Amino acid sequence: MFLVLIVIHEFGHFIAAKLLGVRVNEFAVGFGPRLFSKQWGETKYALNLVPLGGYCAMEGEDEDSTDQNAFCNKSAWRRFLIVVMGATFNLILGVIIVAIILAPTERFATTTIAEFDKGAISQQSGLMANDKIVKVDGRTIFTTYDLSYAFTNVKDGKVDITVERDGKKTQLEDVTFKTETHENIDFLTVDFKVYGEEKTFVSYVKNIFKTSLSYCVVIWRSFIDLIGGKYGISAVSGPVGVTVVIANAAKQSLQSLLPIMAFISINLGIFNLFPIPALDGGRLLFILFEMIFRKPVPQKYESIVHTVGFVALIGFMILIVAKDVLSLIF
Repeated sequence: MFLVLIVIHEFGHFIAAKLLGVRVNEFAVGFGPRLFSKQWGETKYALNLVPLGGYCAMEGEDEDSTDQNAFCNKSAWRRFLIVVMGATFNLILGVIIVAIILAPTERFATTTIAEFDKGAISQQSGLMANDKIVKVDGRTIFTTYDLSYAFTNVKDGKVDITVERDGKKTQLEDVTFKTETHENIDFLTVDFKVYGEEKTFVSYVKNIFKTSLSYCVVIWRSFIDLIGGKYGISAVSGPVGVTVVIANAAKQSLQSLLPIMAFISINLGIFNLFPIPALDGGRLLFILFEMIFRKPVPQKYESIVHTVGFVALIGFMILIVAKDVLSLIF
């Protein structure tokens, strides 16, 4: 999975570089010792031993070059497109996987309440059948996936819900649910069922994009919630923790694995666009600065920023990996 997701990302850079006239010295699948390579035109294509990613090495990507086709010698808008296409390909792959996930679905879940479980507490707090949930605690709800996230880590079991009722929006305060705790995170127990939407070509396409958008929204909101302190460091997983989740899903079925793959692919796309040094978003920030002020930041200063950012990311990754390993042991 990591191989596919990272190679797709690098392939986005590769395709954009080729189309925009940038020299690509090497495109490799995997890392470490080389198993096979072939020179085709100006580019060497390689297959390496360790199947945990790949890379697209462009001329003049991290250093100055006299080659007129070097990355550093191309216009800012060309470099911007080349950098952004890696994340774009991850987002596209995520949407494709979502389409595969939804293909067998006969009816799509909506956010409109059909009926309540017996003795439902939320019904006693003001929710009614045929209410369409549009917001929870001020956050827009697109799908039941958003709803699930909105019901996560609610400490007192109460949320403010905006519903669409009889064509009008109604604000319900302190709607109460039962709660359960899993791995130190509190979850609201959903005590109602929702209507299903009949599958047509239009509803299928609509739900592909609604579900993909929900993934994007949840990724962004979880990042904001993490920064804001709603979740602690224990809620963050690195490669080890993610691998455990992937392995458990893979043991169940492909249908269990695909949503995780879609989520991680979209997560890679979005996270890489954040303006963090050493990531694509950090590079884009410098290119945007150049496009706005018509003057590039000197290469040595940009390199320093990316190096510091890279060291910080590696340090953070080591911390998270250590946390994941300790949680597995103890």
